[in-house]
Amino acid sequence: MDVKEAIQNRRAYRSLDPVEITQDLIKDLASHAQLSASCNNNQPWRFVFIFEPEMLKKMHDALSKGNEWVQRASMIIVVLSKKEYDCIIGERVYYQFDTGMASAFLILRATELGLVAHPIAGFSPKRTREILGIPDDLEVITLINVGKHAATIYPVLSEKQAAIEKKRPERFPLEKFVFLNRYTDNG
Repeated sequence: MDVKEAIQNRRAYRSLDPVEITQDLIKDLASHAQLSASCNNNQPWRFVFIFEPEMLKKMHDALSKGNEWVQRASMIIVVLSKKEYDCIIGERVYYQFDTGMASAFLILRATELGLVAHPIAGFSPKRTREILGIPDDLEVITLINVGKHAATIYPVLSEKQAAIEKKRPERFPLEKFVFLNRYTDNG
């Protein structure tokens, strides 16, 4: 699979089947995130790979309503950073951008390996910090949930979530977010 295929195949599926989590898999995903670009090579990202059943169960307490499907994930990757880890140039702060790029590399590598790596915003950063002993000065940016795409749509999914499993949601037309030579508000 090339990069184009990985981008086209990447989907945020919620119906997950178990997948074996090994140290080699974790190292593989982390080493691909490691290759991402960052301001001055600061590499501001931090990842906590959670795969032990008792820790996964504890992490379920951090999930928001509607994300019960995450309980079928074989691994949760907690993505962390803080602005002091990366470039701060005047008003420009880069840590979230650079951490997002590293997370995208990890997600695309997971896709290439035939896995689902679904990032979510529906969780409690405070509860995540408590469960994992993360200091308050680190920002919990996202949780990336890893599993294998299931052929079955599990009943824990809402009607809307189940529909998205069957058909990729529509993307904005290019004209909505691509501008040539100057910005114009296209609504």
